[in-house]
Amino acid sequence: MHVSHLSLADFRCYERAEVPLEPGVTVFTGPNGQGKTNLVEAVGYLATLGSHRVAGDAPLVRLGAQRAIVRGAVVRDQRTTLIELELNPGRANRARINRSDNVRPRDVLGLLRTVLFAPEDLALVKGDPGERRRFLDELLTARAPRLAGVRQDYERVLKQRNALLKSAAMARRSSGRVDLSTLDVWDDHLARAGAELTAYRLQAVDALQPLVARAYEELAPGGGPTLMQYRSSMGEGVPLAPDREVVYASLLSALGAARKQEIERGMTLVGPHRDELVLQLGELPAKGYASHGECWSYALALRLASYELLRADGGEPVLILDDVFAELDARRRERLAELVAAGEQVLVTAAVPEDVPDALAGTRFAVADCTVERVR
Repeated sequence: MHVSHLSLADFRCYERAEVPLEPGVTVFTGPNGQGKTNLVEAVGYLATLGSHRVAGDAPLVRLGAQRAIVRGAVVRDQRTTLIELELNPGRANRARINRSDNVRPRDVLGLLRTVLFAPEDLALVKGDPGERRRFLDELLTARAPRLAGVRQDYERVLKQRNALLKSAAMARRSSGRVDLSTLDVWDDHLARAGAELTAYRLQAVDALQPLVARAYEELAPGGGPTLMQYRSSMGEGVPLAPDREVVYASLLSALGAARKQEIERGMTLVGPHRDELVLQLGELPAKGYASHGECWSYALALRLASYELLRADGGEPVLILDDVFAELDARRRERLAELVAAGEQVLVTAAVPEDVPDALAGTRFAVADCTVERVR
């Protein structure tokens, strides 16, 4: 799988850009703030419908423009699929596949798969639990695009249930009453969607565990062992297995047990939105105990493991290394480059060519003031 052409219109700083791409390694170099990351960000957006840098779409639209267009030609098994996304901040985004308008944006998920390494990845280890939950959920969606709908269903039910609990909490403080007769229905909906999401997360953690351990050992020999543990908000001792019916029963029971506290606080306290993926290095949590270099190795190991898992599913993902080498010491630079150089397509950004290891020699583009020029 690779992207053979990238077209941008009013995306970030680019009024227009046409970038031909090839299999193998492609490196974009240029000073910071000139538009390198915007290019690989656009490729990532085609795969995930999101940016690794910002939460919303508004910053992705060039200043003064009303919308942005990201278009990519994706080659897989010698067949080319044209993906086009129209970003409309404040309104619904639109999508086209092979010029057809009869698609939803989420229908493009799975047509292109990417694994992206970026300086922001340090938050996977050092950041709050939401960073690790998002990592798992994005991996799930890449493997099974229909889970994007499950995530949306869960978030919708969670929002409705929280609104009801908040109303109940406010009424309680003012000695009023709120009809909670529908709470049982929302409990069931939340448990159903939450159980499916949790079961798939558990399966992903089981599959990732040995791959992360191996990748970490390759990046930092003798520095492990690593351990990943999925910690449920339902508490210890609650039956938990990668089986949706088991999780459904446990989650429904936990919601019932927490109801009084939830009404008092006006929020849902149990569910996958409050679960945690605990990363350990040796016997200690990596967060707060691992060194800066160890955290980087752990974050890179998570991405490399994701890459291997997606490869095993079929269809090698596009690897994106966004300004990563400047963050690494010489040994980790060389080791990472050796591990990824054989990828079907590897897109690299760097401030200066010297930051890119020799193992990643390939096509070069110079980026300056949001113009892209191939280096001969």
